Parts: sequence; structure tokens; C-alpha cells
Amino acid sequence: MFQERKWLIGLIIVLALVMLTLVMLTLVTVACGGGGEQAQPEATEAPAKPAATSAPATAREEGQLPEVNPLEVEGDIISAGSSTVFPLAEAMADRFQDEGYAGNITIDSIGSGAGFERFCVAAETDVSNASRPIKESEIESCRENGREPIEFRVGTDALAVTVSQENDFIESATLEELALIFSNEAETWSDVNPEWPDKPILRFIPGTDSGTFDFFVEEVFDENEEPILSASNTQLSEDDNVLVQGIIGSPYAVGFFGYAYYAENTDVLKVLSIEGVEPTSESVDAGEYPLARPLFIYSTADIVQQKPQVAAYINFFLSFVNEETRDVGYFPASESALNDAKAKWLDALGM
Repeated sequence: MFQERKWLIGLIIVLALVMLTLVMLTLVTVACGGGGEQAQPEATEAPAKPAATSAPATAREEGQLPEVNPLEVEGDIISAGSSTVFPLAEAMADRFQDEGYAGNITIDSIGSGAGFERFCVAAETDVSNASRPIKESEIESCRENGREPIEFRVGTDALAVTVSQENDFIESATLEELALIFSNEAETWSDVNPEWPDKPILRFIPGTDSGTFDFFVEEVFDENEEPILSASNTQLSEDDNVLVQGIIGSPYAVGFFGYAYYAENTDVLKVLSIEGVEPTSESVDAGEYPLARPLFIYSTADIVQQKPQVAAYINFFLSFVNEETRDVGYFPASESALNDAKAKWLDALGM
């Protein structure tokens, strides 16, 4: 009996020592950080991360776009449209190529209307340049070809009504006088103002495919183009340089086009104030100049998704256009308008 009790006591002591050892090892492991596998939180559903292409809300608000390296861009780009937007698009294309883009960028100056014809009806261009918003009928033409146009605001123009530097009798005109000067209701300058010469008015205006023509008719003739198209001594051209040459050819000539073409010819042209307001950066920014208008480029989500070079070009355009606008002769779009255009680019790429 004594021997059995002694054996039982020994077994209890051994078990106690084993338990004590296990407890000590556990305490050491916890104190040292685990040394091996550590207990993990239960595998609950992790918070969703934004997609790799998502743009943070702050980036959208601040108008931030992903950086473009022109050296890495491949593929050609085809654009056409407004003669007014042409100098700005040309400047941006030149900068894109100067910074490394090795592809070809076609920019045809054919007028906003003709540009939309090629973009919507023929569906052959990647970008459409326009000096007016796209019309509903043009949007429908685009949709018939599976194209949903996206509008990107890229700048502001002050339509310039100009005469030759040799003209010494007119400095300013009201909208009412402009309606007479460019209509069939006046043959001579004296028909508009008796103090002006009794000489025929020689008119040089953009062609009917031009957004500049559309804008002028809308603002001056309340969208009725009949008076301006039936006026005598009127030459129409989609080439603004042709209009410039016509105006400087006579002190009795007058015409209108985008401000950039006046800015290039200040030595031979004189710009008129309209309603007493001269077209300047200040008057345009303040919304005071009556013939200020927005400038656009158009594309579609499908195009920018299927052609990375077009997406890169538009990104580059929106990122740096305000650094080029004034040098070309136009005025920057407002920060909010440009940020809105950048947000549309991000939406088109699903970012």
C-alpha cells in the first residue's frame, strides 16, 4: 500500500512539472512576439480597395490626370474641324511631338460643321475640333454610327471684327450696326452711319461650314443667316488667311474670324470694339465682350479606350493647353471648365 501511494505521488509531481513547463513556454512565446505562427484575426471580408485605374476624388476636384510620356505613345491620330481651333490644336500637336511622340497627327482645317461631318457621318476622325457646341442633329448622326460624342472645353475665343489699318473712320460698332454692316440692308458705309464714307462695304466672312459663321449669325442675326448670305460684295472662305488678305486689300473692307488670326496680323489689321468693349483678356474673363465664345475638341469613350494614342493626346492637350493658349492668341478656359473636361476624360477611361 505504501509503495502504491508513493508511486501515485510521483506521477502527480511529474504531471505538475510538465504542466508548469508548458505554461512557462507559452508565456515566453507570447512575450517574445511568437517566434512562429501567430494567431490571426478571423478572415472577415477586407475593405474594398479602389481599382488600379480609379482616380481619387481629390484628383478629380483638382483636375489631375495621369502623367503622359510622349516617348511611349505609338500610333497615329486623325483630327479635323474648326479653323479657329486649328492654331491651338497645331500648337499642342507640335508640343506633343517635340516632347517625344513619334506618330503622325493629322489636323485638317475645314470648319466645325465639316469636321463634325467627318467625325459623325463618315466616322473617320478620332478628334473633332469645334468653335461651337455640337448640334443635336450631329449627335444623332454620331449615334447612328455607334459614336457618343464627348465634349472637352479647351479654351475661349473672342471673335474679332476687323478692318484694315488704312481704315480711318470706324473704331467701334454696336451689335445693331454689325447687323447692318454684314447684311443686305446696307450697300455702302454711309448706309450704316451718314458720317462714314459713301463707299461700298467689302465683306470677307467665314464659310457656312464654319463654327465662326454659325456663332456670328446666332449672336448678331438671331440665327437667321439669310441677311448675311444675301449681302452684296461678300466673299466667303473656310481659310481665315484668305479673309485676312481680303481685308487688308482695301480701307473699305471688313470681316471677322477667330482672335488668333487678328493677333498674327496686328501690323495690318485693326480690331473693332463691340458695344464699346475691346476684346482683351480682361473683358473676356469678365464676360463683358459680346462676341466671346468657347472652344472645344470632341472624341468618344470607345475611341480613347481602343486607341491609347488618342487618349494620351487628349490627356496631354488638357494638361498643358493653358500654357499655350495665350501664345496662340486665345484666352484660357476657366479652371472649373478645364477640370470638368479632365473629369470627362477620366470617366471615358473608366477611371
